[in-house]
Amino acid sequence: MKFLDQAKIYIRSGDGGAGCVSFRREKFIEFGGPDGGDGGRGGDVIVECVAGLNTLIDFRYQQHFKAKTGVHGMGKNRTGANGADAVLKVPVGTQVIDEDEETLLADLVEVGQKITLAKGGNGGFGNACFKTSTNQAPRRANPGQEGEERWVWLRLKLIADAGLVGLPNAGKSTFLAAVSAAKPKIADYPFTTLEPNLGVVGVDGREFVMADIPGLIEGAHEGVGLGDRFLGHVERCRVLLHLVDGTQGHAGEAYKTIRRELEAYGAGLADKPEIVALSKADALSPELRKEQAARLKRAAKKAPILLSAASGEQVQETLRKLLAVIDEAKALDEAEAMPKLVEESWRP
Repeated sequence: MKFLDQAKIYIRSGDGGAGCVSFRREKFIEFGGPDGGDGGRGGDVIVECVAGLNTLIDFRYQQHFKAKTGVHGMGKNRTGANGADAVLKVPVGTQVIDEDEETLLADLVEVGQKITLAKGGNGGFGNACFKTSTNQAPRRANPGQEGEERWVWLRLKLIADAGLVGLPNAGKSTFLAAVSAAKPKIADYPFTTLEPNLGVVGVDGREFVMADIPGLIEGAHEGVGLGDRFLGHVERCRVLLHLVDGTQGHAGEAYKTIRRELEAYGAGLADKPEIVALSKADALSPELRKEQAARLKRAAKKAPILLSAASGEQVQETLRKLLAVIDEAKALDEAEAMPKLVEESWRP
């Protein structure tokens, strides 16, 4: 299945049904009076977060979604049926953004979340509603209210606990394949990874989700290479694993290049907890390993992990460090949420 993380769609809620002008006409009953029913309400456009989806590919082939119109009112005081809703099923982590690409309308992060994007129009009143003591035979009814219409953007940001960042060919996909059952494409040329990959990582009987995104290069925030649009998939991560290829060039400069791109992107990525690792350590001579580690330590202001996904060197230790940071971040989130829960649950 092709990965798609952004789609523009048109939505329109249903119009309300029109009210009915009708009079009661039965044998042997004179002056029956008005009995026109009201129109039904138009259907809403609802976006629902469901499990089992990880891409927006369904919106590649259908971009227009319209709810049904309410049924018109009928005689004998019969109210028209409400129009059927149009329900858009999206994966966890989907954001709904207005046409200006700036206004956030909804952020769906839990399965079962539902948001109404466009409300259906109310049904019109039938002539039975206009009956008064001075107007006992009204010949008027209201038309149904028109529905709402708009263009919106759907943008998917994968939800993972840890994210992999680095230059192309830094060993991100190899690491993900080594620690999870994910099977990303691996080759010896840049930009092998063209779309984000997710993998479930297990360590010491615990599991967490790791995301691998296409590599960044200098100027990615200006659209160079594949650009930085895939960085949105690590915005929700609690920790970043920054892999620096020890076999290519100056490790310190490579690290600084990625840090500049993270800062230029914004969204708090530069402030996230980061674990720095010198990858492909098994391919380095002892002298080069020491030299590259020293360069990376000066640039990152912290001692890097000497990592090799191929040989398994320091892999488990790296996963344990990631899990420790994830647990710490979760505990902090729970501590911040506790006062809000207490405040919401309190009643005078």
